[in-house]
Amino acid sequence: MALNLAAYEDNLTVVKDFEPALLWHWFSRISATPHPSFHEEALATDIIEWAIAHGLAARRDGIGNVIIKKPATKGYENHEPIALQAHLDMVPQANEGVLHDFATDPIRLRLRPDDNAWLMATGTTLGADNGIGMASCLAVLEDDSLVHPELEVLLTMTEETGMVGVVGLKANELASKIMVNTDTEEIGEVYIGCAGGIDADLSLPLMWQKNPFDATLSLTIKGLRGGHSGLDIDKNRGNAIKLMARVLVKLLGQFDGQFAISHIKGGTLRNAIPREAQVVISCQQSSLSALIDTINDATAQIFDELKQAEPNLIAIIDTTKLGPKDNVLTWASSCQAIHLINALPSGVVRQSDIAKDTVETSLSFGQLKMDDDVLKCVLLIRSLVDSGKEAVCDTLSSIAHLSGAQITFAGDYVGWNPDTDSVITPITTQLYSQILGHEPDIKVIHAGLECGLIKQSHPDMDIVSIGPTIKNAHSPDEMVHIGSVAVYWRLLTEILANAPLKR
Repeated sequence: MALNLAAYEDNLTVVKDFEPALLWHWFSRISATPHPSFHEEALATDIIEWAIAHGLAARRDGIGNVIIKKPATKGYENHEPIALQAHLDMVPQANEGVLHDFATDPIRLRLRPDDNAWLMATGTTLGADNGIGMASCLAVLEDDSLVHPELEVLLTMTEETGMVGVVGLKANELASKIMVNTDTEEIGEVYIGCAGGIDADLSLPLMWQKNPFDATLSLTIKGLRGGHSGLDIDKNRGNAIKLMARVLVKLLGQFDGQFAISHIKGGTLRNAIPREAQVVISCQQSSLSALIDTINDATAQIFDELKQAEPNLIAIIDTTKLGPKDNVLTWASSCQAIHLINALPSGVVRQSDIAKDTVETSLSFGQLKMDDDVLKCVLLIRSLVDSGKEAVCDTLSSIAHLSGAQITFAGDYVGWNPDTDSVITPITTQLYSQILGHEPDIKVIHAGLECGLIKQSHPDMDIVSIGPTIKNAHSPDEMVHIGSVAVYWRLLTEILANAPLKR
Protein backbone atom coordinates (compact mmCIF):
# COMPACT_ATOMS: atom_id res chain seq x y z
CA MET A 1 0.00 0.00 0.00
CA ALA A 2 1.49 3.32 -1.10
CA LEU A 3 1.44 6.77 0.48
CA ASN A 4 -1.98 7.80 1.82
CA LEU A 5 -2.17 11.45 0.75
CA ALA A 6 -5.05 12.34 3.07
CA ALA A 7 -3.22 10.92 6.10
CA TYR A 8 -0.04 12.69 4.98
CA GLU A 9 -1.83 16.04 4.92
CA ASP A 10 -3.45 15.36 8.29
CA ASN A 11 -0.10 14.38 9.80
CA LEU A 12 1.54 17.53 8.42
CA THR A 13 -1.10 19.59 10.19
CA VAL A 14 -0.10 18.02 13.53
CA VAL A 15 3.65 18.67 13.06
CA LYS A 16 3.45 22.00 11.19
CA ASP A 17 5.13 24.01 13.95
CA PHE A 18 7.82 21.43 14.81
CA GLU A 19 11.53 21.88 14.11
CA PRO A 20 13.41 20.81 12.08
CA ALA A 21 10.56 21.16 9.59
CA LEU A 22 12.11 18.95 6.90
CA LEU A 23 12.59 16.03 9.28
CA TRP A 24 8.99 16.24 10.48
CA HIS A 25 7.70 16.44 6.92
CA TRP A 26 9.53 13.21 6.18
CA PHE A 27 8.20 11.56 9.32
CA SER A 28 4.66 12.53 8.32
CA ARG A 29 5.25 10.97 4.91
CA ILE A 30 6.73 7.79 6.39
CA SER A 31 3.83 7.50 8.86
CA ALA A 32 1.31 7.85 6.04
CA THR A 33 2.90 4.93 4.15
CA PRO A 34 2.20 1.53 5.79
CA HIS A 35 5.50 -0.14 6.70
CA PRO A 36 5.25 -2.87 9.34
CA SER A 37 7.82 -5.67 9.18
CA PHE A 38 7.58 -7.57 5.88
CA HIS A 39 5.49 -4.77 4.34
CA GLU A 40 8.12 -2.12 3.67
CA GLU A 41 8.25 -2.48 -0.09
CA ALA A 42 5.97 0.49 -0.90
CA LEU A 43 7.95 2.78 1.38
CA ALA A 44 11.28 1.59 -0.04
CA THR A 45 10.03 2.15 -3.59
CA ASP A 46 8.76 5.63 -2.69
CA ILE A 47 12.13 6.60 -1.23
CA ILE A 48 14.09 5.25 -4.20
CA GLU A 49 11.87 7.12 -6.66
CA TRP A 50 12.21 10.33 -4.64
CA ALA A 51 16.02 10.00 -4.50
CA ILE A 52 16.39 9.41 -8.23
CA ALA A 53 14.06 12.34 -9.00
CA HIS A 54 16.36 14.53 -6.88
CA GLY A 55 19.49 13.46 -8.74
CA LEU A 56 20.85 11.13 -6.08
CA ALA A 57 22.44 7.75 -6.73
CA ALA A 58 19.96 5.23 -5.32
CA ARG A 59 19.70 1.45 -5.50
CA ARG A 60 18.44 -1.68 -3.77
CA ASP A 61 20.87 -4.42 -2.79
CA GLY A 62 20.21 -8.13 -3.13
CA ILE A 63 18.13 -8.35 0.07
CA GLY A 64 16.13 -5.17 -0.63
CA ASN A 65 18.01 -2.63 1.50
CA VAL A 66 17.91 0.94 0.22
CA ILE A 67 21.31 2.58 -0.40
CA ILE A 68 21.50 6.25 -1.41
CA LYS A 69 24.61 8.35 -1.98
CA LYS A 70 25.11 12.11 -1.96
CA PRO A 71 28.36 13.83 -2.97
CA ALA A 72 30.36 15.85 -0.47
CA THR A 73 29.68 19.55 -0.02
CA LYS A 74 32.26 21.64 -1.86
CA GLY A 75 35.33 21.82 0.34
CA TYR A 76 34.50 18.57 2.20
CA GLU A 77 35.77 16.15 -0.43
CA ASN A 78 38.84 15.41 1.71
CA HIS A 79 36.80 14.41 4.76
CA GLU A 80 35.94 10.82 5.61
CA PRO A 81 32.67 9.65 4.03
CA ILE A 82 29.94 8.96 6.59
CA ALA A 83 27.11 6.43 6.38
CA LEU A 84 23.79 7.13 8.10
CA GLN A 85 21.69 4.10 8.96
CA ALA A 86 18.09 3.36 9.97
CA HIS A 87 15.62 0.54 9.40
CA LEU A 88 12.53 0.74 7.18
CA ASP A 89 10.05 -1.23 9.26
CA MET A 90 8.06 -0.53 12.41
CA VAL A 91 6.49 -2.74 15.09
CA PRO A 92 2.72 -3.17 14.56
CA GLN A 93 0.79 -2.99 17.84
CA ALA A 94 -2.74 -1.64 18.34
CA ASN A 95 -4.93 -1.15 21.38
CA GLU A 96 -7.74 -3.62 21.88
CA GLY A 97 -10.78 -2.51 19.93
CA VAL A 98 -8.75 -0.41 17.47
CA LEU A 99 -9.39 -1.74 13.97
CA HIS A 100 -6.10 -1.10 12.20
CA ASP A 101 -4.54 -3.12 9.39
CA PHE A 102 -0.90 -2.13 9.51
CA ALA A 103 -0.30 -3.48 6.00
CA THR A 104 -2.82 -1.05 4.50
CA ASP A 105 -3.71 1.67 7.02
CA PRO A 106 -1.56 4.76 7.69
CA ILE A 107 -0.37 5.87 11.10
CA ARG A 108 -2.34 8.90 12.34
CA LEU A 109 -0.29 11.34 14.40
CA ARG A 110 -1.55 13.21 17.46
CA LEU A 111 -0.16 15.17 20.38
CA ARG A 112 -0.22 13.50 23.77
CA PRO A 113 -3.45 14.76 25.35
CA ASP A 114 -2.02 15.74 28.73
CA ASP A 115 1.37 16.96 27.50
CA ASN A 116 1.88 18.59 24.11
CA ALA A 117 5.62 17.99 24.40
CA TRP A 118 5.13 14.45 23.11
CA LEU A 119 3.92 13.03 19.79
CA MET A 120 1.91 9.79 19.69
CA ALA A 121 -0.19 7.80 17.25
CA THR A 122 -3.92 7.23 17.42
CA GLY A 123 -4.44 3.84 19.07
CA THR A 124 -1.33 2.23 17.60
CA THR A 125 2.43 2.17 17.80
CA LEU A 126 3.89 5.42 16.50
CA GLY A 127 6.81 4.05 14.52
CA ALA A 128 9.20 6.67 15.89
CA ASP A 129 11.34 3.54 16.32
CA ASN A 130 13.03 3.95 13.80
CA GLY A 131 10.91 6.34 11.71
CA ILE A 132 12.45 9.45 13.27
CA GLY A 133 15.92 8.15 12.48
CA MET A 134 14.87 7.30 8.91
CA ALA A 135 13.29 10.74 8.52
CA SER A 136 16.52 12.39 9.69
CA CYS A 137 18.56 10.44 7.12
CA LEU A 138 16.23 11.52 4.32
CA ALA A 139 16.10 15.12 5.56
CA VAL A 140 19.92 15.23 5.44
CA LEU A 141 19.80 14.02 1.85
CA GLU A 142 17.25 16.68 0.91
CA ASP A 143 18.73 19.63 2.79
CA ASP A 144 21.32 21.25 0.54
CA SER A 145 22.11 23.91 3.15
CA LEU A 146 24.04 21.38 5.28
CA VAL A 147 27.79 20.88 5.04
CA HIS A 148 28.95 17.29 4.99
CA PRO A 149 31.40 14.79 3.53
CA GLU A 150 30.31 12.22 0.97
CA LEU A 151 27.22 10.54 2.39
CA GLU A 152 25.78 7.06 2.21
CA VAL A 153 22.35 6.31 3.62
CA LEU A 154 21.53 2.69 4.42
CA LEU A 155 17.87 1.88 5.14
CA THR A 156 17.51 -1.77 6.06
CA MET A 157 14.66 -4.22 5.61
CA THR A 158 12.73 -5.93 8.38
CA GLU A 159 14.93 -5.15 11.36
CA GLU A 160 12.21 -5.71 13.94
CA THR A 161 11.64 -9.33 12.90
CA GLY A 162 14.91 -11.15 12.36
CA MET A 163 17.16 -8.27 11.27
CA VAL A 164 16.70 -9.49 7.72
CA GLY A 165 18.33 -6.53 6.01
CA VAL A 166 21.64 -6.53 7.86
CA VAL A 167 21.84 -10.32 7.91
CA GLY A 168 21.73 -10.17 4.11
CA LEU A 169 24.04 -7.16 3.75
CA LYS A 170 27.04 -8.16 1.66
CA ALA A 171 30.64 -7.11 2.20
CA ASN A 172 31.70 -3.90 0.48
CA GLU A 173 28.15 -2.65 -0.17
CA LEU A 174 29.22 0.50 1.69
CA ALA A 175 32.36 2.48 1.00
CA SER A 176 32.23 4.54 4.21
CA LYS A 177 34.37 3.65 7.21
CA ILE A 178 32.29 5.70 9.66
CA MET A 179 28.62 5.14 10.43
CA VAL A 180 26.02 6.90 12.55
CA ASN A 181 23.20 4.54 13.51
CA THR A 182 20.02 6.47 14.35
CA ASP A 183 18.15 3.88 16.44
CA THR A 184 18.96 5.06 19.97
CA GLU A 185 15.99 6.17 22.08
CA GLU A 186 17.29 8.53 24.76
CA ILE A 187 18.61 12.04 24.27
CA GLY A 188 21.89 12.69 26.02
CA GLU A 189 23.13 9.15 25.45
CA VAL A 190 25.62 7.74 22.95
CA TYR A 191 25.63 4.03 22.40
CA ILE A 192 28.82 2.21 21.50
CA GLY A 193 27.67 -1.40 22.01
CA CYS A 194 24.54 -3.53 22.14
CA ALA A 195 23.22 -6.97 22.97
CA GLY A 196 23.09 -9.90 20.60
CA GLY A 197 20.06 -12.11 20.43
CA ILE A 198 18.45 -15.36 19.32
CA ASP A 199 14.85 -16.49 18.78
CA ALA A 200 13.52 -19.51 20.64
CA ASP A 201 10.29 -21.39 19.86
CA LEU A 202 8.86 -24.17 22.02
CA SER A 203 6.16 -26.43 20.59
CA LEU A 204 4.14 -28.62 22.95
CA PRO A 205 1.95 -31.35 21.39
CA LEU A 206 -1.66 -31.14 22.60
CA MET A 207 -4.15 -33.94 23.23
CA TRP A 208 -7.83 -33.26 22.69
CA GLN A 209 -10.99 -34.93 23.89
CA LYS A 210 -14.72 -34.57 23.41
CA ASN A 211 -15.91 -31.94 25.88
CA PRO A 212 -17.39 -33.63 29.00
CA PHE A 213 -18.31 -30.31 30.67
CA ASP A 214 -21.44 -28.14 30.51
CA ALA A 215 -20.08 -24.66 31.38
CA THR A 216 -17.48 -22.29 29.97
CA LEU A 217 -15.64 -19.24 31.22
CA SER A 218 -13.02 -16.97 29.73
CA LEU A 219 -10.35 -15.07 31.62
CA THR A 220 -8.79 -12.05 29.92
CA ILE A 221 -5.86 -10.17 31.44
CA LYS A 222 -5.20 -6.80 29.84
CA GLY A 223 -4.36 -3.15 30.43
CA LEU A 224 -0.66 -3.74 30.94
CA ARG A 225 1.92 -1.25 29.73
CA GLY A 226 3.87 -3.65 27.52
CA GLY A 227 6.85 -2.11 25.78
CA HIS A 228 10.18 -3.04 24.23
CA SER A 229 11.36 -6.50 25.18
CA GLY A 230 14.93 -5.26 25.63
CA LEU A 231 14.85 -1.62 26.72
CA ASP A 232 11.88 -2.11 29.06
CA ILE A 233 12.67 -5.60 30.33
CA ASP A 234 14.11 -4.23 33.60
CA LYS A 235 11.23 -1.89 34.41
CA ASN A 236 9.17 -4.45 36.39
CA ARG A 237 6.35 -4.42 33.87
CA GLY A 238 3.92 -7.30 33.96
CA ASN A 239 3.88 -9.97 31.28
CA ALA A 240 0.24 -10.90 30.60
CA ILE A 241 1.12 -14.50 29.67
CA LYS A 242 3.07 -15.07 32.85
CA LEU A 243 0.39 -13.46 35.01
CA MET A 244 -2.25 -15.71 33.44
CA ALA A 245 -0.05 -18.73 34.12
CA ARG A 246 0.09 -17.80 37.81
CA VAL A 247 -3.70 -17.84 37.97
CA LEU A 248 -4.00 -21.14 36.12
CA VAL A 249 -1.49 -22.86 38.40
CA LYS A 250 -3.69 -21.95 41.35
CA LEU A 251 -6.59 -23.73 39.64
CA LEU A 252 -4.52 -26.88 39.13
CA GLY A 253 -3.94 -27.21 42.85
CA GLN A 254 -7.61 -26.93 43.80
CA PHE A 255 -9.62 -28.42 40.93
CA ASP A 256 -7.96 -31.71 40.04
CA GLY A 257 -9.54 -32.93 36.79
CA GLN A 258 -12.47 -30.52 37.12
CA PHE A 259 -11.72 -28.26 34.16
CA ALA A 260 -9.98 -28.23 30.80
CA ILE A 261 -8.54 -25.61 28.47
CA SER A 262 -10.22 -25.13 25.10
CA HIS A 263 -8.25 -22.08 23.95
CA ILE A 264 -5.34 -20.00 25.16
CA LYS A 265 -3.36 -17.11 23.69
CA GLY A 266 -1.26 -14.13 24.69
CA GLY A 267 0.94 -11.41 23.23
CA THR A 268 1.39 -10.58 19.58
CA LEU A 269 5.11 -10.18 18.89
CA ARG A 270 8.36 -11.76 19.99
CA ASN A 271 10.00 -8.40 20.68
CA ALA A 272 7.18 -6.75 22.64
CA ILE A 273 6.24 -7.42 26.26
CA PRO A 274 2.75 -9.01 26.18
CA ARG A 275 -0.01 -6.61 27.18
CA GLU A 276 -2.93 -9.04 26.93
CA ALA A 277 -3.63 -12.76 27.37
CA GLN A 278 -6.75 -14.90 27.34
CA VAL A 279 -7.75 -18.45 28.26
CA VAL A 280 -11.07 -20.25 27.71
CA ILE A 281 -11.88 -22.97 30.26
CA SER A 282 -14.61 -25.59 30.31
CA CYS A 283 -15.93 -26.98 33.61
CA GLN A 284 -19.05 -28.29 35.27
CA GLN A 285 -21.69 -25.75 36.15
CA SER A 286 -21.48 -26.97 39.74
CA SER A 287 -17.78 -25.95 39.90
CA LEU A 288 -18.13 -22.64 38.13
CA SER A 289 -18.64 -20.44 41.15
CA ALA A 290 -15.69 -21.95 43.03
CA LEU A 291 -13.43 -21.58 39.99
CA ILE A 292 -14.36 -17.92 39.68
CA ASP A 293 -13.69 -17.34 43.38
CA THR A 294 -10.21 -18.84 43.05
CA ILE A 295 -9.47 -16.75 39.96
CA ASN A 296 -10.62 -13.60 41.76
CA ASP A 297 -8.41 -14.38 44.75
CA ALA A 298 -5.38 -15.00 42.53
CA THR A 299 -5.90 -11.87 40.42
CA ALA A 300 -6.47 -9.71 43.52
CA GLN A 301 -3.09 -10.84 44.80
CA ILE A 302 -1.47 -9.89 41.48
CA PHE A 303 -3.23 -6.51 41.41
CA ASP A 304 -1.88 -5.68 44.86
CA GLU A 305 1.60 -6.76 43.84
CA LEU A 306 1.64 -4.69 40.63
CA LYS A 307 -0.47 -1.70 41.65
CA GLN A 308 2.41 0.69 41.08
CA ALA A 309 4.03 -0.91 38.05
CA GLU A 310 0.74 -1.71 36.30
CA PRO A 311 -2.00 0.62 37.58
CA ASN A 312 -4.32 -0.12 34.63
CA LEU A 313 -4.17 -3.92 34.91
CA ILE A 314 -7.60 -5.58 34.75
CA ALA A 315 -8.89 -9.16 34.69
CA ILE A 316 -12.20 -9.91 33.02
CA ILE A 317 -14.11 -13.12 33.68
CA ASP A 318 -16.90 -13.82 31.23
CA THR A 319 -19.39 -16.67 31.40
CA THR A 320 -22.01 -15.30 29.02
CA LYS A 321 -20.60 -15.00 25.54
CA LEU A 322 -19.19 -18.48 25.06
CA GLY A 323 -20.98 -21.77 24.99
CA PRO A 324 -19.25 -25.09 25.71
CA LYS A 325 -16.75 -26.07 23.05
CA ASP A 326 -17.05 -29.37 21.20
CA ASN A 327 -13.48 -30.33 22.08
CA VAL A 328 -11.19 -29.46 24.96
CA LEU A 329 -7.73 -30.49 26.04
CA THR A 330 -7.42 -33.58 28.16
CA TRP A 331 -6.69 -33.01 31.82
CA ALA A 332 -3.13 -34.24 31.35
CA SER A 333 -2.60 -31.95 28.37
CA SER A 334 -4.13 -28.96 30.20
CA CYS A 335 -1.79 -29.58 33.13
CA GLN A 336 1.20 -29.95 30.84
CA ALA A 337 0.44 -26.67 29.04
CA ILE A 338 -0.10 -24.72 32.25
CA HIS A 339 3.06 -26.04 33.88
CA LEU A 340 5.09 -25.21 30.78
CA ILE A 341 4.01 -21.57 30.49
CA ASN A 342 4.37 -21.12 34.23
CA ALA A 343 7.87 -22.62 34.24
CA LEU A 344 9.20 -20.60 31.31
CA PRO A 345 11.23 -17.68 32.68
CA SER A 346 10.77 -14.14 31.40
CA GLY A 347 12.63 -11.03 32.44
CA VAL A 348 16.13 -10.05 33.50
CA VAL A 349 18.49 -12.99 33.88
CA ARG A 350 21.65 -11.09 34.86
CA GLN A 351 22.89 -7.53 35.21
CA SER A 352 26.16 -6.60 33.53
CA ASP A 353 29.34 -6.50 35.58
CA ILE A 354 30.97 -4.20 33.04
CA ALA A 355 28.28 -1.76 31.88
CA LYS A 356 26.78 -0.03 34.94
CA ASP A 357 22.99 -0.19 35.30
CA THR A 358 22.72 -2.29 32.16
CA VAL A 359 21.09 -5.67 31.71
CA GLU A 360 23.56 -8.29 30.51
CA THR A 361 21.16 -11.14 29.70
CA SER A 362 17.38 -11.31 29.43
CA LEU A 363 14.60 -13.51 28.16
CA SER A 364 11.24 -12.27 26.92
CA PHE A 365 8.24 -14.62 26.58
CA GLY A 366 6.57 -12.62 23.84
CA GLN A 367 3.74 -14.72 22.43
CA LEU A 368 1.61 -17.78 23.20
CA LYS A 369 -0.64 -19.32 20.58
CA MET A 370 -2.42 -22.52 19.59
CA ASP A 371 -1.77 -23.92 16.13
CA ASP A 372 -3.76 -27.05 15.33
CA ASP A 373 -2.50 -29.65 17.79
CA VAL A 374 0.45 -27.65 19.11
CA LEU A 375 0.91 -24.99 21.77
CA LYS A 376 3.61 -22.54 20.65
CA CYS A 377 5.69 -20.42 23.01
CA VAL A 378 7.60 -17.63 21.26
CA LEU A 379 10.62 -16.13 23.06
CA LEU A 380 13.55 -13.80 22.45
CA ILE A 381 16.88 -14.09 24.26
CA ARG A 382 19.21 -11.08 24.44
CA SER A 383 22.71 -10.88 25.90
CA LEU A 384 25.81 -8.71 25.80
CA VAL A 385 27.90 -11.89 25.98
CA ASP A 386 27.58 -15.04 23.91
CA SER A 387 27.99 -17.28 26.95
CA GLY A 388 24.97 -15.67 28.63
CA LYS A 389 22.89 -16.28 25.54
CA GLU A 390 24.05 -19.89 25.39
CA ALA A 391 23.22 -20.46 29.07
CA VAL A 392 19.62 -19.33 28.57
CA CYS A 393 19.33 -21.53 25.49
CA ASP A 394 20.46 -24.47 27.60
CA THR A 395 17.91 -23.62 30.30
CA LEU A 396 15.10 -23.51 27.76
CA SER A 397 16.28 -26.80 26.25
CA SER A 398 16.09 -28.43 29.68
CA ILE A 399 12.58 -27.06 30.28
CA ALA A 400 11.52 -28.36 26.88
CA HIS A 401 12.99 -31.79 27.64
CA LEU A 402 11.23 -32.02 31.01
CA SER A 403 7.88 -30.84 29.63
CA GLY A 404 7.83 -32.98 26.48
CA ALA A 405 8.07 -29.93 24.19
CA GLN A 406 10.23 -29.46 21.12
CA ILE A 407 12.50 -26.43 20.94
CA THR A 408 14.12 -24.67 17.99
CA PHE A 409 16.49 -21.71 17.85
CA ALA A 410 16.84 -19.34 14.91
CA GLY A 411 17.92 -15.86 13.90
CA ASP A 412 21.06 -15.77 16.00
CA TYR A 413 22.75 -12.38 15.72
CA VAL A 414 25.90 -11.05 17.31
CA GLY A 415 26.20 -8.18 19.71
CA TRP A 416 28.18 -5.03 19.07
CA ASN A 417 31.31 -4.68 21.16
CA PRO A 418 32.72 -1.24 21.99
CA ASP A 419 35.70 -0.18 19.83
CA THR A 420 38.52 1.27 21.93
CA ASP A 421 40.11 2.72 18.77
CA SER A 422 36.97 4.53 17.60
CA VAL A 423 37.49 7.91 15.95
CA ILE A 424 33.83 8.91 15.73
CA THR A 425 33.03 8.26 19.41
CA PRO A 426 35.25 11.06 20.85
CA ILE A 427 34.07 13.46 18.12
CA THR A 428 30.43 12.69 18.98
CA THR A 429 31.10 12.99 22.71
CA GLN A 430 32.81 16.39 22.33
CA LEU A 431 30.06 17.81 20.10
CA TYR A 432 27.31 16.47 22.33
CA SER A 433 28.96 18.02 25.40
CA GLN A 434 28.93 21.42 23.69
CA ILE A 435 25.24 21.05 22.78
CA LEU A 436 24.05 19.71 26.14
CA GLY A 437 26.30 21.76 28.41
CA HIS A 438 27.47 18.54 30.04
CA GLU A 439 28.99 15.24 28.96
CA PRO A 440 26.63 12.67 27.46
CA ASP A 441 26.33 9.18 28.87
CA ILE A 442 28.37 6.68 26.86
CA LYS A 443 26.50 3.39 27.13
CA VAL A 444 25.94 -0.14 25.95
CA ILE A 445 22.26 -0.81 25.19
CA HIS A 446 20.24 -3.95 25.96
CA ALA A 447 18.59 -4.02 22.59
CA GLY A 448 19.37 -5.49 19.20
CA LEU A 449 20.85 -2.63 17.24
CA GLU A 450 22.01 -3.59 13.77
CA CYS A 451 25.56 -2.37 14.37
CA GLY A 452 27.07 -5.74 15.33
CA LEU A 453 25.81 -7.40 12.16
CA ILE A 454 26.92 -4.44 10.06
CA LYS A 455 30.42 -4.89 11.49
CA GLN A 456 30.31 -8.54 10.46
CA SER A 457 30.01 -7.56 6.80
CA HIS A 458 32.02 -4.34 7.22
CA PRO A 459 34.55 -5.09 9.99
CA ASP A 460 36.40 -1.78 9.63
CA MET A 461 33.26 0.30 10.18
CA ASP A 462 33.53 2.76 13.10
CA ILE A 463 30.01 3.18 14.53
CA VAL A 464 28.12 5.27 17.08
CA SER A 465 24.39 5.23 17.73
CA ILE A 466 22.33 8.31 18.67
CA GLY A 467 18.70 9.34 18.66
CA PRO A 468 15.92 11.36 20.34
CA THR A 469 13.92 10.34 23.39
CA ILE A 470 11.33 7.67 22.59
CA LYS A 471 9.24 6.08 25.33
CA ASN A 472 7.25 2.82 25.29
CA ALA A 473 8.49 1.66 21.90
CA HIS A 474 6.77 -1.48 20.58
CA SER A 475 3.51 -0.54 22.33
CA PRO A 476 0.52 1.68 21.46
CA ASP A 477 1.76 4.05 24.15
CA GLU A 478 4.90 4.77 22.10
CA MET A 479 5.76 8.48 22.05
CA VAL A 480 8.63 10.71 20.96
CA HIS A 481 9.67 13.87 22.79
CA ILE A 482 9.32 16.65 20.24
CA GLY A 483 12.01 18.94 21.66
CA SER A 484 14.55 16.10 21.84
CA VAL A 485 14.26 15.61 18.07
CA ALA A 486 15.65 19.11 17.50
CA VAL A 487 18.57 18.39 19.83
CA TYR A 488 19.24 15.08 18.07
CA TRP A 489 19.12 16.83 14.66
CA ARG A 490 21.64 19.42 15.81
CA LEU A 491 24.02 16.68 16.97
CA LEU A 492 23.63 14.70 13.75
CA THR A 493 24.33 17.68 11.53
CA GLU A 494 27.26 18.80 13.72
CA ILE A 495 28.81 15.34 13.36
CA LEU A 496 28.58 15.65 9.58
CA ALA A 497 30.06 19.16 9.64
CA ASN A 498 32.94 17.92 11.81
CA ALA A 499 33.76 14.70 9.95
CA PRO A 500 37.45 13.82 10.33
CA LEU A 501 39.87 14.21 7.47
CA LYS A 502 40.61 11.14 5.40
CA ARG A 503 43.37 9.04 6.89
